[in-house]
Amino acid sequence: MGGLSLLGLSAAAGSTFPMPARAEETPKPGGHLRFAMAHGEAADTLDPAHVNNGYVTVVAYAITNMLTEVGTDGALEPKLAESWEASEGATKWTFKLRKGVEFHNGKSFTAKDVVASINHHRGEKSTSSVKPIVDPMTSVEADGDHVVVIRLRSGDADIPFKLSTFSFGMYPGKDDGTIDWQSGIGTGAYRLKSFRPGERTELEKNRNFWQAGRGHFGSGELLSIQDTAARQNALLTNEVDGIDRLDLKTVNRLKQAAGIKVEEVRGKLHYTFPMLTNVAPFNDNNVRLALKYAIDREALLKTILFGHGTVGNDHPLTPAYPFFATDIEQRVYDPDKAKYHLKQAGLSALAVNLSAANAAFTGAVDTAVLYAEQAKKAGISITVVQEPNDGYWTNIWQKRSWCAAYWFGTPTPDDILTQAYSAGASWNDSAWNNEKFNKILVAARSELDAGKRAGMYRELQLLVRDEGGVVIPLFANDVFATSTKVRHGRLADNYECDGRMFFDRWWFG
Repeated sequence: MGGLSLLGLSAAAGSTFPMPARAEETPKPGGHLRFAMAHGEAADTLDPAHVNNGYVTVVAYAITNMLTEVGTDGALEPKLAESWEASEGATKWTFKLRKGVEFHNGKSFTAKDVVASINHHRGEKSTSSVKPIVDPMTSVEADGDHVVVIRLRSGDADIPFKLSTFSFGMYPGKDDGTIDWQSGIGTGAYRLKSFRPGERTELEKNRNFWQAGRGHFGSGELLSIQDTAARQNALLTNEVDGIDRLDLKTVNRLKQAAGIKVEEVRGKLHYTFPMLTNVAPFNDNNVRLALKYAIDREALLKTILFGHGTVGNDHPLTPAYPFFATDIEQRVYDPDKAKYHLKQAGLSALAVNLSAANAAFTGAVDTAVLYAEQAKKAGISITVVQEPNDGYWTNIWQKRSWCAAYWFGTPTPDDILTQAYSAGASWNDSAWNNEKFNKILVAARSELDAGKRAGMYRELQLLVRDEGGVVIPLFANDVFATSTKVRHGRLADNYECDGRMFFDRWWFG
């Protein structure tokens, strides 16, 4: 484990703003936490291979555990694995499992369950969102009841970090090698009482949870309220105890409301406009560059985020990541350069549609409209198509040639670059396939020299920025609100709302 930090793999912790963290408090058990999220749709599933929005992520972290966990300081911590070690150039990883852990149905957790849970994402026919992570694995085998050995075709120094991802929740393995995810039976701090996709999930405390000091609430309720105003009103009227994704125009007023506190964390969340690079006109990189120069990021930072974030540079890394390249020039609004690239593409003007809904991110429609206004100076006509919130991730994202989206943070640079930009990845929402990028990505993954890795990741960031199919205008701070009775320690920055583990980590004071 200690060797990971030598490779530059400890995730850099983002900065949290002044807040009553109350780390000195002793957590109190009990109470019913009600939390409303901007995500959730009728097509949601508990299948860990298809966890495709923040709502289901929260459920996954509540009812299951992963082998590892990214802590609130960004460092990797043991979870269902007590320890791990690499050998043979990080092509072999050995995980020693925690003993005495039981699933919600009383079944003992063993290596068999780990093998089945990881294999759920493997295989030629797999459509799992994390298939690019498991594809390099040549075998996942149990060595007795409490040891699992993973072998890879080439070295991957990030494997323990990647296995902390919500898709790798451990479920009971069946005799045929598959897993029972349908029942929602895991080893997590909460049992699944009911799951109504796109509406509500009910949780009850797992009285036999193995980890002391976690899972303090007696029960919990997760609601999908996609309308921002309705979500905030639910908090103001005490219908819920917490909400994510505030309307940033109203943050100051919300701060003044009695019994409510607003929290803010600077992390890795970013807003994007992915275009399908295998569809005209986006298959021409000059068109893509024109669109990247036609957006005024600084103006959007002020009008959309009201300063609660930073401008993006068309690649997904921030200083919160190891190997972030600080010397890459910031792209700025330049209609003349946009016109130049249109000319290089053989065009004097460009007309395109941009699909958006606030399900993508709060303010996505307004962002698209402002983008359209800014692009006019470059001779680009963007028609904003406002799509319905419900079903956005199923029917619009990756279906329309250009749309609004967002990306959460991931523990390592390789994780997000693999899932969002590598050829064939199911979440590669620009359908980008760059041979040079793919080759360097694989090489960087297995490079154990931190200095060489840094150079490789710099080149990867440049390739995504200058040749990729995603406009990344903004990195947004995570701004959410809770009742003042909600307590917590230090807030994590790897995903929204304390790493989306608030059921595990928070309590009522």
